[in-house]
Amino acid sequence: MDFVKYQALGNDYLVIDPRETTFAPTPEAVRLVCDRHFGIGADGVLLGPIDPVSPFEGREPVRLRIFNSDGSECEKSGNGLRMFALYLTEHYHYPDRFVLRTVAGAAPVRVLDPAAGLVEVGMGKARLTAVDEVFPFRGKEFRVTRVDVGNPHAVVPLAEISPELARELGPAIGRHPSLPEGSNVQLVRVLDRDAVEIEIWERGAGYTLASGSSGCAAAAAVRALGMVGDTVEVRMPGGAVEIRFDGDEITMTGTAKPVASGRFAPLFRATLDGR
Repeated sequence: MDFVKYQALGNDYLVIDPRETTFAPTPEAVRLVCDRHFGIGADGVLLGPIDPVSPFEGREPVRLRIFNSDGSECEKSGNGLRMFALYLTEHYHYPDRFVLRTVAGAAPVRVLDPAAGLVEVGMGKARLTAVDEVFPFRGKEFRVTRVDVGNPHAVVPLAEISPELARELGPAIGRHPSLPEGSNVQLVRVLDRDAVEIEIWERGAGYTLASGSSGCAAAAAVRALGMVGDTVEVRMPGGAVEIRFDGDEITMTGTAKPVASGRFAPLFRATLDGR
């Protein structure tokens, strides 16, 4: 088996396990395997478990590398962590609680219901790097709160949001010269003290149906602005996650589901390997 494809609220990743196959995660290989016309098709790749020892030995945390569909490496993906936790439970019979590690650090996970794909992830603390700053765009001023949850986000509260506006504002804000490393962007509409809607543009994938870390960042931003409480349902086009705050600590709960598994065709494998 070369890959297992999962989706979490319409955000899809390919799990590629080094114990099952060889895969050099060059930008070219990642872009090709994620291409929806010339490859398998996905928003990104989850490469792991990384360590050479068997994860069944119980060593924690289990290391994972995450790649965006443009070939860049991602610090953290809330949806990706849920998918990979489910993969370890299904393929390595992991217990319901363990710890994953990405380049952003450790993340405790708890598989609440394997059959339903319901997973809880400790997302750590949100660090607000700028609150309610002004971004001018096409003669208008947008109020942006920047949040780091292991990866960077720019959250824009608005009265009305749409996919079209996310596709327009996302790259304008996410690639702004004041953000040299780029940023994910969330447009957020507050529904009440317990629920928000968001539209998402990701720096490594473009417009996205759902994102766990985006949900955390959006909830943290509007909470800091006094617009919501400590438990927030974040609704995205692909579905919803629950975000809970315990002081500064964030816990995210949502679903993930397997879609397909398979092998690379020999010619495709040769192309991936650069032969």
